[in-house]
Amino acid sequence: MDDERIKQALRGATDTEDVVIEAGGLSRVGEVFSKNFPGRAAVIVADENTFGVAGEGTRKSLADAGVELREPYVFPGAPTLYAKYSNIETLVEALRGADAVPVAIGSGTLNDIAKRAAYEIGEAYMCVGTAASMDGYTAFGASIEKDGHKQTLTCPAPKVVVGDVDVLVGAPEDMTAAGYADLLGKITSGADWLVADALGLEEIDRDGWSLVQDGLREWVRGPDGLRAGDDEAMDRLTEGLVMSGLSMQSYQSSRTASGAEHQFSHLWEGEGLGRDRNPPLSHGFKVGVASVAIAALYERILERDLSNLDVDSVVAAWPLWEEVEAKVRSLHTMDELEEAAVKQSGAKYVDADGLRARLELLTREWPGLRGRLELQLLSAAEIRDMLASAGCPTSPEEIGLNREEFRATYRRALTIRSRYTILDLANEANILDECVEELFAPGGFWADL
Repeated sequence: MDDERIKQALRGATDTEDVVIEAGGLSRVGEVFSKNFPGRAAVIVADENTFGVAGEGTRKSLADAGVELREPYVFPGAPTLYAKYSNIETLVEALRGADAVPVAIGSGTLNDIAKRAAYEIGEAYMCVGTAASMDGYTAFGASIEKDGHKQTLTCPAPKVVVGDVDVLVGAPEDMTAAGYADLLGKITSGADWLVADALGLEEIDRDGWSLVQDGLREWVRGPDGLRAGDDEAMDRLTEGLVMSGLSMQSYQSSRTASGAEHQFSHLWEGEGLGRDRNPPLSHGFKVGVASVAIAALYERILERDLSNLDVDSVVAAWPLWEEVEAKVRSLHTMDELEEAAVKQSGAKYVDADGLRARLELLTREWPGLRGRLELQLLSAAEIRDMLASAGCPTSPEEIGLNREEFRATYRRALTIRSRYTILDLANEANILDECVEELFAPGGFWADL
């Protein structure tokens, strides 16, 4: 773990002030709590599974440090805890009036529930991580199902994060693999930011970019070591996930760590893909398969010389907003998701004049942009193989989608976020459908698998 790199990142963070990740980290929970919340009482929040892994060690460390402890709130261990708003309401009711700092023991779902609940009662909170399963430990906002669809609810990141490498290495293999997939997705999300920057839509912030991209190739190397329980591989993964979360704090947006691959994942999560599994299909596994999909799309686009794009014909074929809205509505069968998609699609729609200006800029920028994208990206085959080495699914069938459902995701995912990605570039250049056709045609990337 590069402690100096994390310290530098913390200087730009808005919420998180202390990160301690080391072997035997549980023994330091009380010391770190007392330093950051002097004189405050603590209330442990966990589920039966995470409490069994780290609850007693956390309780003992807090007690040994003289921290006053409230009665812990422990969710049932089965069925698997889900990030829905009703669980936040339950926790808020349990915590209200306790006058104590929540200490969340868990990973993605538990952390998100505690994060939002702490915000609603006006408390900062501390997180004790139990698995390197996602980059949300140090990220602001909580991904919660509310009003029928998954959305990011406002709330600060934890003030303090503690991780015990011994606990992290002992986490279920699927959880570690999911964290690796989430981290590997920063390859394609970085490419999407390069696209948005080149088209003048979202300028790259050097600090936000560097926090993720400068160390990314190092963090994702040697994925087979994670399955072997290698401490150094776990150390790299954990550092990458922590830095990714801190980058989102620094930039105050998930743009630093989320692109079209997350749009795929958010669409599938909103529709409940894999929720009926035990355990439910993880966010990271969805992101991993989506990262392969987006890398494969990039390959088809980079084969084209968009500096020679026929702008006049593309603009002539560009639909009016009313036509786009009708198309968006036809792509969704869930009312809440449909309305959200219409709103997000409307926010990024441009008229014919706006499209012309954007495409003319694209034709000028394409040679340089293509070179930067080629340096940023890994091939779809490389990403697939790295995911497989970490124990992640790599095909749509492994996550419960048939080929037609998966194919349709390329266009459907375009509609659910206003963030500009390679999906938007391909759509606006009128090449999205033909590129996807090539991917599934005989000899195409998905046809060969």
